[in-house]
Amino acid sequence: MRRKLAAGNWKMNGTPDSLAEIEALMRMQAAPGVEILICPPATLIAQAAARVGDHPIAIGGQDCHPKAQGAHTGDLSAAMLAAAGATHVILGHSERRADHGESDALVRAKAEAAHAAGLIAVICVGETLEEREDGRAEQVVTRQQAGSLPDGASAANTIVAYEPVWAIGTGKVPGTDDIGAIHGAMRAALAERFEDADEMRLLYGGSVKGSNAAEIFAVADVDGALVGGASLTAQDFSPIVAALDAA
Repeated sequence: MRRKLAAGNWKMNGTPDSLAEIEALMRMQAAPGVEILICPPATLIAQAAARVGDHPIAIGGQDCHPKAQGAHTGDLSAAMLAAAGATHVILGHSERRADHGESDALVRAKAEAAHAAGLIAVICVGETLEEREDGRAEQVVTRQQAGSLPDGASAANTIVAYEPVWAIGTGKVPGTDDIGAIHGAMRAALAERFEDADEMRLLYGGSVKGSNAAEIFAVADVDGALVGGASLTAQDFSPIVAALDAA
């Protein structure tokens, strides 16, 4: 049985005052079958990890450099994230791919660096609206997945998140049949390459809210969600966690 995961990506949001939202989540005590991951901006990782302490909520980063160290001003290595208290790192998010020109090969190198540092890589894939309208959604997503996951990926060190680019922050969500088709294609592609493919967790992301979470989590091969704006407050995030627990 794959453990359910509710992951929150705070993106470029959050100050030390925002850590109160993590404390609120801690008080809510998610069910043992649901894992919670919060990925705050890098400036808050150490403070968030300290606040969490021994509580099962995990803290992650939003990106890492493929190199372990060097002259890379403004970048952070996977080892630095781990030293700050992170256990996971989001890689290949569509905003990184679009804003910073990140390729599948670069995401793959970052995932290898994350694994070497003992981090779990949450690798994102997803098609644009144009690609979906052209009927290429499955092709694009499975190609990104193949190119972004290193050979050393496993259920223990890798999670894949499907985030259709056109649904992120827009309020638009693909139909459950569409989500199921993409997740099924992702699972089938993983099975051709990895022995433990059936144990790898696949998340859905893209305008997930408390009002639509239950419907999304009822779809086969959806093991949780990667949530953006709705993860910024415990009030908005907790209904998603509850829906995942009930799924």
